[in-house]
Amino acid sequence: MSNRLQWTKLAPEAYKGFGAVHEYVNSSLPAELVHLIYLRVSLINGCAYCIDMHTRDLLKCGVSTDKVALVPVWEEAPSLFSDKERAALAWAESVTRIPQSNVPDADYQKALAVLGEQELADVTVAVALMNAFNRFGVSMRMTPAAVK
Repeated sequence: MSNRLQWTKLAPEAYKGFGAVHEYVNSSLPAELVHLIYLRVSLINGCAYCIDMHTRDLLKCGVSTDKVALVPVWEEAPSLFSDKERAALAWAESVTRIPQSNVPDADYQKALAVLGEQELADVTVAVALMNAFNRFGVSMRMTPAAVK
């Protein structure tokens, strides 16, 4: 597998826009929560580049390898994830899997009850951003650092 076009160089203004959203997310949510959301969304979408990056980001934040390893099955390891993390991960899954889930009211109500309006809005922005980045990573065959 080889890289395709370098979209960040061909569409620099769009990339700056994504960067601004990324900065907003980083300023509005705790880093560990952001990287957990990004990793879970990337796992669902199968973006090797982003999975590699956000796994490394979580480890740099001091998150245990046990917790990082269990992100794909977070529901089976409730003692490792806070209520807020579980709510954000469940919401991230529902929003990422729109064709299957249609983001039901029950998912919204569960997330809102734990996160509140502002945080739910910010988590949704993070989920949407990572879904967009995953589309670039997969379609442009971005190579993970681990295999360069």
